[in-house]
Amino acid sequence: MQKEILVTGGAGFIGSNFIEYMLRNTDYNITNVDKLTYAGNMLNMKDFSTDGRYRFFQFDIAIKEQLRMVFDRKYDAILNFAAETHVDRSIENAEPFIKTNIHGTLNLLNFVLQGKAKKLIQISTDEVYGSLNENDFPFTEKSPLSPNNPYSASKASADLLVRSYYQTYQLPVIITRCSNNYGPHQHTEKLIPKIITQALQEKEITLYGDGKNVRDWLYVEDHCRAIHKVLEQGQPGDLFNIGGACEKTNEEVASYILDLLGKSKDLITHVTDRKGHDRRYSINFGKIKTKIGWHPTFSFEEGIKKTIDWYKRKLG
Repeated sequence: MQKEILVTGGAGFIGSNFIEYMLRNTDYNITNVDKLTYAGNMLNMKDFSTDGRYRFFQFDIAIKEQLRMVFDRKYDAILNFAAETHVDRSIENAEPFIKTNIHGTLNLLNFVLQGKAKKLIQISTDEVYGSLNENDFPFTEKSPLSPNNPYSASKASADLLVRSYYQTYQLPVIITRCSNNYGPHQHTEKLIPKIITQALQEKEITLYGDGKNVRDWLYVEDHCRAIHKVLEQGQPGDLFNIGGACEKTNEEVASYILDLLGKSKDLITHVTDRKGHDRRYSINFGKIKTKIGWHPTFSFEEGIKKTIDWYKRKLG
């Protein structure tokens, strides 16, 4: 009998890549729930929308009455990608982040508690750990949570809710925390697609502050492969960091992309730094490598070239 999984936020960047990956590499039946905000749209799903093993509901996970309609079957797992994720937007208005990232996660946990799914995998972020200094050791799964903006605070809150349901109810849950993803389908408000699309159009590329903020970059297909392994091999209560082993400053990323595109670095403009801007993220993913045998396979060079090709096709 084929397995049934529920993916929430499957019209977004990582969620849509995960569904595409799973339909291509497994025989799972997949139900997707997404409320279709600006960052999650029908275009992200067009390549698999007619697949016979896939179905879609345009619902909001924060609205229990809507979500209940999805549970017309028991799922082998829920994979919760649904989230408001843009830091700038969370600084302007935190409320949507609290609603989706916390209340939505709580609703999903309660459906698992009611026996509607066998387990839940919470897709989280390294941003819950806060910021590192230049010479600090990378974050591990034992690093304290120290979020510095409303977005990361909402994700940390959701992670703590998930953990509490494991501790209180022995609910079968797993948390994954990834570093910065990039690849096809990502909204152009994010750094790498913004750089690519602005450069292709010879438009100004703005970098916050001195451009020396460091991120660990992970190609989205590698992330999808990691989540698949966690789905198959992870155990209740597990927590895994998923990193790319690829730390680069924002300025290095912009310069590399401009070089690949043959564009002038004069397109780069530095603007006033963002409030609460974390200086550096770095992920130690030794646990997932040791326990279930995952490691990133795409180099930054390979991933960026594939990403550039995708946005070139998108821009026509």
